Amino acid sequence: MKYKKRKYFLAGRINSIQRSKIRELFEKARKMENVISLGIGEPDFDTPQVIKEAAKRALDEGYTHYTPNAGIPELREAIAEYYKEFYQVDVDPNSVIVTAGAYEATYLAFESLLEPGDDVIIPDPAFVCYVEDAKLSEAGILRIPLREENDFMINPDELVEMITKRTRMIVINYPNNPTGAILDKETAKAIGQIAEDYNIYVLSDEPYEHFLYDDAKHYPMIKYAPDNTILANSFSKTFAMTGWRLGFTIAPEQVINGMTKLHAYIVGNVTSFVQIAGVTALRDKRSWEAVENMKKTYAERRNLALKHLSEIPHLKVFRPKGAFYIWAKIDPELNMTSEDFANWLLEEARVVVIPGTAFGKQGEGWIRISYATKEELLTEAFERIKRAMEKL
Repeated sequence: MKYKKRKYFLAGRINSIQRSKIRELFEKARKMENVISLGIGEPDFDTPQVIKEAAKRALDEGYTHYTPNAGIPELREAIAEYYKEFYQVDVDPNSVIVTAGAYEATYLAFESLLEPGDDVIIPDPAFVCYVEDAKLSEAGILRIPLREENDFMINPDELVEMITKRTRMIVINYPNNPTGAILDKETAKAIGQIAEDYNIYVLSDEPYEHFLYDDAKHYPMIKYAPDNTILANSFSKTFAMTGWRLGFTIAPEQVINGMTKLHAYIVGNVTSFVQIAGVTALRDKRSWEAVENMKKTYAERRNLALKHLSEIPHLKVFRPKGAFYIWAKIDPELNMTSEDFANWLLEEARVVVIPGTAFGKQGEGWIRISYATKEELLTEAFERIKRAMEKL
């Protein structure tokens, strides 16, 4: 008996995921010459030398084998020490899991905590992975708008109005990607209180915590709702370690135990010698000296970008207090969508910016500009944008 030859197929969960508009724009730009990218969300700095030397040393010392699924004890302890030193928060190392970047940390949270029939509240605009993670967990998705008049912070009153018996989790991300907004202390406290009152989780994604401006401060959510917070973080931005794929989650121990079971079947454990480098990143003063230099440089680039953008017609910027992005509003009189504007700017100025709609419907009419690139390239890019915009 012969069976009909079957064509390739993909599971429905894969077909439900949307391809990132950010990647689509980069692929288009790669086919063009003389393009400057202000789109990438990645530090242009090299990883501090002391961290690289720690990884090399670990290789020579034989750290080439499996580790405990949740991470080596020394790194989990170093993470706990870090939160005590920086934020005066007590963290039990058993409440920490080491992950393959914050991407895996957020994925583990969605898959471990949400079921079909649950709802998750996700900001709009928001980083691209949250909605796709929610789709994979088969949870219902509710978008809470981040409004310019509220400095792109979540409004606690609106949050309460959205909560139902189906609500299991809310996602927050401050300092914020894409807007560069921060969360003030009062709002952080209010969100924490709501999470406790309604018995819902807060997935707080905090990789930009050290890049702050205008005397802004960061308030980790575990400070205000420790029994309800799933804190995702990463070494990628702080220590310019994007390619190392090193992150972590802090959560109640029973949640960490559940996440660890899933993590064990996904990656097993994060690369052993990378974990050793992570210990050095957190404990060696030279790595923190490098972070301070990066922070100073980002602040200078931010000021440079704001100065140039103030001279460019048809763009109005939200002044960021965190991360390394500028959220800029397109003049409605241009009658161009965010995507049309980004594509036009690529064609006319050979500059990549990200359309706001890549981050949600509320991003319509905005673009995200990254200043994580060298000053001479920033200056050239803004001069190109200005010349193109003056023609409109």
